[in-house]
Amino acid sequence: MNVRPLNDRVLVKRLEEEEKTAGGIYIPDSAKEKPTRGKVVAAGSGRADDDGKRKPLDVKAGDEILFGKYAGTEIKIEGEELIIMREDDILAVIEG
Repeated sequence: MNVRPLNDRVLVKRLEEEEKTAGGIYIPDSAKEKPTRGKVVAAGSGRADDDGKRKPLDVKAGDEILFGKYAGTEIKIEGEELIIMREDDILAVIEG
């Protein structure tokens, strides 16, 4: 797959959530919410500031992130469901 997001956008693949709760109860597919955790597949070159210089993104390909429930636009590339979103829609980077 050769997709490069533009400017301050990133391409994200959702990561699946746990299928059971901490108490051991299994969650049926119909009751699951869409995961708000994902992995950055590709990142743009950054936003241009007023002087025309590029400000690099804080995330890079391979980072695990948390994002808002309704963030970004869902797209399908080569049968794979991905989300393209602005860096501003990313809430946190998961480290460790």
